[in-house]
Amino acid sequence: MAGAALLGLAGAAGAQTTLTIGTVNNNDMIRMQGLTPEFEKANPDIKVNWVTLEENVLRQRVTADIATRGGQFDIMTIGTYEVPIWSKQGWLTPLENLGSAFAVDDLLPPIRTALSSEGKLYASPFYGESVMTIYRKDLLDKAGLKMPEKPTFAFVKEAAEKMTDKSAGVYGICLRGKPGWGENMAFIGNLARSYGANFFDASWKPQFQSEGWKKAVSDYVDVMKKYGPPGAAANGFNETLALFSTGKCGIWIDATSAGSFVTNPKQSQVSDKVGFTSAPCGVENCPNGGANWLWAWSLAIPQSSKKKEAAEKFIAWATDKNYQTLVAEKEGWSNVPPGTRTSLYENKKYTEATPFAAETLRAMNAADPGTKPDKPYVGLQFAAIPEFQGIGTAVGQQMAAALSGSITVDQALAAAQAQATRDMTRAGYIK
Repeated sequence: MAGAALLGLAGAAGAQTTLTIGTVNNNDMIRMQGLTPEFEKANPDIKVNWVTLEENVLRQRVTADIATRGGQFDIMTIGTYEVPIWSKQGWLTPLENLGSAFAVDDLLPPIRTALSSEGKLYASPFYGESVMTIYRKDLLDKAGLKMPEKPTFAFVKEAAEKMTDKSAGVYGICLRGKPGWGENMAFIGNLARSYGANFFDASWKPQFQSEGWKKAVSDYVDVMKKYGPPGAAANGFNETLALFSTGKCGIWIDATSAGSFVTNPKQSQVSDKVGFTSAPCGVENCPNGGANWLWAWSLAIPQSSKKKEAAEKFIAWATDKNYQTLVAEKEGWSNVPPGTRTSLYENKKYTEATPFAAETLRAMNAADPGTKPDKPYVGLQFAAIPEFQGIGTAVGQQMAAALSGSITVDQALAAAQAQATRDMTRAGYIK
């Protein structure tokens, strides 16, 4: 009996907790997967199982799972859109046991605020981002142009025209076209803001047929049709990153998190030719606080997980300062996940290795996603209401159709307005 009891204790001691993590297929998360054996070595009682999905698919899967309390994931990769909505629904576990080494006060204030509710942190960021203009310095010099500190979209269009050389396979501009509320709509919605437009007015009425939206979408479609790559309506962040990194784009306006990839000689053929400046505004005196967005891919624990203690232990490891140092040791400071901690931007090793660091920090600190008298929702490139996920994706499909030429810009915006008005009326926002 005693021997059997000892065997039972040995079996229990050797038991492993398996964490299933649903995540997005971007480079930072793929890098984290590669470093996971370091965590497992330090925590032999925990095994990590990764489920890696394309961005739109990930959003569908985790939303369905958390809403039904399906329990498929112990940790979910979510963003600043989901946290305020899901925490209010009671779907997320507050992160209250990350340990003193985590240094929650070191998180950049805009990111910490975006991932908190009623003073509690509900997700921990593995990287944060705003938006910036990424461009080929050599092609701009050849075109005889100088990039302004605060470019307008009109300048971007002029530069794209002069940098285009289709015979050499170089397109003046590459922008997201793949439909999705977090794909093409992140860029287009943010561009519309820089023309003075919002998704909804103070009475929650959709604004897709406003003057600002018409100008923004017309300029976007026009510049992409003339100077963008073919088939752009299928290109999201990853596809556009691949185009720029292989020397096929003159200008790319997208997430500041792209900086580490386009300047990494192992991943980019143009790593020594890249410049960075602020995202362009539609008009000279940029309204709405400038063309900034705010996002953080983050790790959160659904209430349905039965392995919360192990999950929080992994999140603390994956998003603390020591993880940043681990990435720096393995792959260099320029590959450390950006946009999460004040201490990173006070670290000279990091700032000297990253020509995009200053613009990243400036853009993130300038982003104010709060409500305004003419904007009743939290968010910049999205509206943090449950209905936006469906509305944004439906509108994104109309924008992609306009970009591909199957419908006109006016038709796309009229369809977007009608769809959004129906959804907002049905949900009770419009009385």
